[in-house]
Amino acid sequence: MLTPRRLLATLAALALLLVGALLLSVSIGPSGLAPGEAWRALLGRADGAAADIVLRVRLPRVVFAALVGASLSVSGALFQALLRNPLADPFILGVSGGAALGGILALSLGGVLGLGYAAVPPAAFAGAIGATLLLFAVAGGRGRLSPTTLLLTGVVFNAFASAAIVFLASIAGLAEGTRIFLWLIGNLSDGRFEVAAWVALFLALGLGCAVWLARDLDLLALGEEPAAQLGVEVERAKRVLLVATSLMVGAAVSVAGLVGFVGLIIPHLLRLVFGPGHRLLVPAAALGGATFLVLCDAAARTALSGGELPVGAITALAGGPLFLWLLRRPARRLWVEP
Repeated sequence: MLTPRRLLATLAALALLLVGALLLSVSIGPSGLAPGEAWRALLGRADGAAADIVLRVRLPRVVFAALVGASLSVSGALFQALLRNPLADPFILGVSGGAALGGILALSLGGVLGLGYAAVPPAAFAGAIGATLLLFAVAGGRGRLSPTTLLLTGVVFNAFASAAIVFLASIAGLAEGTRIFLWLIGNLSDGRFEVAAWVALFLALGLGCAVWLARDLDLLALGEEPAAQLGVEVERAKRVLLVATSLMVGAAVSVAGLVGFVGLIIPHLLRLVFGPGHRLLVPAAALGGATFLVLCDAAARTALSGGELPVGAITALAGGPLFLWLLRRPARRLWVEP
C-alpha cells in the first residue's frame, strides 16, 4: 500500500542520492581542480579559473546530464506501460530513430546546405515529431492505437532509419563521419543552461501528463478492456502519453544523441524495488535516471587522462551487465495491480 508518507520518504531518499551524485560530478574532472576548491566555487567563495570551470563548464553540464537522464528514464517507464512490456525502452517505437535520422541529415548535409552544427538539435527534434506522426498514421489509422501495431511500426521504422543513417555516414567525409559516430553513441559535451532549459520544458510536460494519468497507467497494466470497464478513456490516455513521451525523447535525443540503456534498466530496476504503481514509479524514474546519467557522465569525463569518452559508451558498459543481472533474478510479476 502506497501511503503519502512512504511516497515522500522514497522520493526524498532518491533526491538525496541525486544531490550526492551532482556534488560528486561537479567536484571532479580532468582539470585537476581539487574537490574542496570546486565546492567553494559552487558556493560563490572562489573566483578566477576555479569559478569559471565549476560555474560555466561543470555545473551546466551536470544539470544537462540530469535532465537528459530523467527524460529518458521517464520515457522508458511510460513506454513500458503503454506496451505492457517491462523490456520496452524509448528507442523501441522509432521515435529516437526519427530523431537520429533528422540529426544525421543535418550533420551530413549541413556543409552542402550551409548549415552549422546548431541545425542538428532542431532537425533531430523535427525527426522525432515526424516519427510520432507516422506512428499515429499507421498504428492509429482505425481510431485505435494497438500496442502490437505500435511495436511493429517502430521496429520497421528503426530498421529504415538505421539503413538511411549508414548510407549518409558512408557518403559523408571523414570529419562529418567522426561527428556522426560521436553523436550516434551519445555525448553531453554540448551541456549549457540554454540547452538544459529546452530539455527541462519537455520533461516538465511529460512528468505532468504522467502524474496526471498515473491511475490510468496502473489500470492499463491490467489490459485495455479491464481498464475501459473501470472508467479509463483508453485511447485518449494512450495518445496523450505517446505524444508527451515522444516530445521528451525527441528533446533529449536532439541534444545528447542516442544515449542507450537509461530508459531500459532504470524503470525496470525501480519497478522491481518499489513495485509497479506509477504514482511512485514515474517520479522515482526521473530521479533514478538523472542520478545514473550524472554518474556515467562523471565517469566519461574522468576515465581517460586528458580525454573524454562518449557517455553512451559508459551507459552501455554499465547498463548491459546490470540488465543481464536483472534478467537472471527470480521472475516476478511486474504487471499487477498496485
